Amino acid sequence: MSADHPSSATQAQELPPIDHEHADVSGGWLRAAVFGAMDGLVTNIGLIAGVGGAGVAAGTIALTGVAGLVAGAISMGLGEYASVRTANEQIEAEIAKERRELRRNPLAEADELAQRWIDRGIAPDLARQLAHELSEQPDEALRMHVREELGIDPDSKPSPWTAAISSFVCFSIGALIPLLSYLLGSDSLWLALSVGGLGLFVVGALTARFTRRRWWATGLRQLLLGAAAAGATYLIGAAIGVSTT
Repeated sequence: MSADHPSSATQAQELPPIDHEHADVSGGWLRAAVFGAMDGLVTNIGLIAGVGGAGVAAGTIALTGVAGLVAGAISMGLGEYASVRTANEQIEAEIAKERRELRRNPLAEADELAQRWIDRGIAPDLARQLAHELSEQPDEALRMHVREELGIDPDSKPSPWTAAISSFVCFSIGALIPLLSYLLGSDSLWLALSVGGLGLFVVGALTARFTRRRWWATGLRQLLLGAAAAGATYLIGAAIGVSTT
């Protein structure tokens, strides 16, 4: 072998390692945490803008924001728990149905699985052979049928408690951000909204770490959405405040 041409083993050693790690996309803690933080920010920014637009005192705005934080965090936590728990129960019911079908007619189920693979381009003989061999392993057959027919992994269902706690905590943190300036003694509505807008941009930018998108684009998108919500509630609050004076 020529010295000018490194061996294949040497070339393999020089290749960078392949990253096989993937982010959580199962709808568990990450979704609940991101939605919780965003909802907390947008909810309290909109609430503060609406009440502030009505011309009330800074103390009333702060009290309203704290009430919104507590009520919203509890609502988000309970809602996430109920949502994920209900989804898991539905999945378990469908898995139980599939288990009964496999017990009653395993050959027909194997043929159905083979046909799905054939439709994807696998050779018919190979697809039928694999499906019928798989039917001899009931647990693995059940997992494969659930993945193919329901599009879910029965071993990776999200935890309702994890989703609820993530949502509760992150909503509270998000809702606290636009309140910080009031809690520290300021009476400026625009300072509170600016702090909230900064929080929206930062949280949006942080999500780019999981979505592989440009951080400034996701941050700007969340800022614009929050600004639209704040603008709408401010105008409504100003209109109601004027009409009631």
